[in-house]
Amino acid sequence: MRWDIFCKVIDNHGDIGVCWRLAADLAARGDPVRLWIDDPSALPWMAPGGQPGVDILPWPAARTAEPGDVVVEAFGCDLDDSFVAAVARAARDRGRQPAWINLEYLSAEAWVERCHGLPSPVLSGPGQGLVKRFFYPGFTPRTGGLLREPDLADRQRRFDRAGWLAGQGIAWRGERVVSLFCYEPPGLRRWFQALVARGEPTLLLVTPGRAAAAMRALVDAGEPTGAVTLHWLPLLPQREFDHLLWASDFNFVRGEDSLVRALWAARPFAWHIYPQADGVHEAKLDAFLDCLQAPASLRQLHRAWNFGDAEPPVPAWDEWQATAREARDRQLAQPDLVTQLRAFVAG
Repeated sequence: MRWDIFCKVIDNHGDIGVCWRLAADLAARGDPVRLWIDDPSALPWMAPGGQPGVDILPWPAARTAEPGDVVVEAFGCDLDDSFVAAVARAARDRGRQPAWINLEYLSAEAWVERCHGLPSPVLSGPGQGLVKRFFYPGFTPRTGGLLREPDLADRQRRFDRAGWLAGQGIAWRGERVVSLFCYEPPGLRRWFQALVARGEPTLLLVTPGRAAAAMRALVDAGEPTGAVTLHWLPLLPQREFDHLLWASDFNFVRGEDSLVRALWAARPFAWHIYPQADGVHEAKLDAFLDCLQAPASLRQLHRAWNFGDAEPPVPAWDEWQATAREARDRQLAQPDLVTQLRAFVAG
């Protein structure tokens, strides 16, 4: 099948990260993809070398393009009327409409199961009479699953932790490794103070951007680091980011793409959910923690990290590790997102 994936970069590279992984996975399985994107500036570092079978095209060029077999509108990005008109023409000329998928955001909330796969008739405009269908990623068998490349588990089994850290110029002497990829979490200062107070040798790998800015602000304000060694990472391609998660004993992640990758890493992690003004992110976080079957201590850490209204707990490393492995295994028992999406549009 020929796929057209449309992506608008809103902020923080999460949308382009998800769309690139989707496009690359489809192409690796033999389906050619055109990725239409309004701002491709992150791709040179996120996906250096690209992926055979994926063409990256500027969004405006789609106005004169003919659609392929499947059109994916990622995260409600709203297609231009000219391309919608081309989908309508293709439906008439081919005798059937190209599949039109509205790929939604990831959530563990219960309503996702009810909405996954529902039709959305187009009632007006150049696409009047066409039908979109909602496709929801998710954590349960009644959702669309999670992005997972067929070779991911094999890559992880062959991963050389010490070799990768050395290759990044990181002097690792066996101490605990923590990766930090976040926005500006309300609980950062209290968590870091608690980490330093415990006195355990810790290597803190800080990702660039907002995480580095937040961490540097603490250090510049005179926050002592004690037995914690900070290493400031460069921008990492997606595969190298996977390696970062595999090399760490605990991962702080944010948004959607890194949450899924942390789950596959089967390492303990905490999720900095994107804060929303109306507070709906709190219910989304609770739903995810329920899905994760998180113990009380891990729930307390998420509360402290995301809202700053709880003390960071004493780490329960063994319990958190067991939770992460069990959650990964539950997801491995379900078909991945690309497998499900291909079957969905073919059926």
